Amino acid sequence: MEKSTVGTLTTLCYLEQDDKFLMMHRIKKKNDVNQDKWIGVGGHAEAYESPEDCLLRETFEETGLTLTDYRFRGIVTFALKGVETQYMCLYTATGWDGELDYNCREGVLEWIPKDKIDDLELWVGDKVFFKLLAQEAPFFSLKLTYDGDTLEECVLDGKALDWLKFLDNGCGTPCK
Repeated sequence: MEKSTVGTLTTLCYLEQDDKFLMMHRIKKKNDVNQDKWIGVGGHAEAYESPEDCLLRETFEETGLTLTDYRFRGIVTFALKGVETQYMCLYTATGWDGELDYNCREGVLEWIPKDKIDDLELWVGDKVFFKLLAQEAPFFSLKLTYDGDTLEECVLDGKALDWLKFLDNGCGTPCK
């Protein structure tokens, strides 16, 4: 078995307002693992930063907003073959100061109605944590293992999760 190093700490935050999430369409950065995907705001922690330090710095850098009310919702282990594992601290935020700067260097920022999120180009595992967020799940640990864009493993709080059934829309077929 190939040995690798422990991964990097990252943050991801979804700002909530008027039943919408602030989403970033990742289309501006070169060699971006998230190219063409829609994600929240956030990024890699720098030396000596706590997850909250990283969250506040990255949100400000990408949006111009200073968070005043945010909640740590879960930890997502994002394991993509060929890429260093990321331990992503997932947050939601409902309060901030400042004015949104739409000139983000990493992507296009847009307020997306929550009921339209599934229509976007997302990582499949993101749909799992969006459902957990919508269900007001208590703090969770979610491991997502990918080979390219294919989700190979989904583990919630240490137990394998049948993500197709979890995302089932009630008519016997998985959600988009």
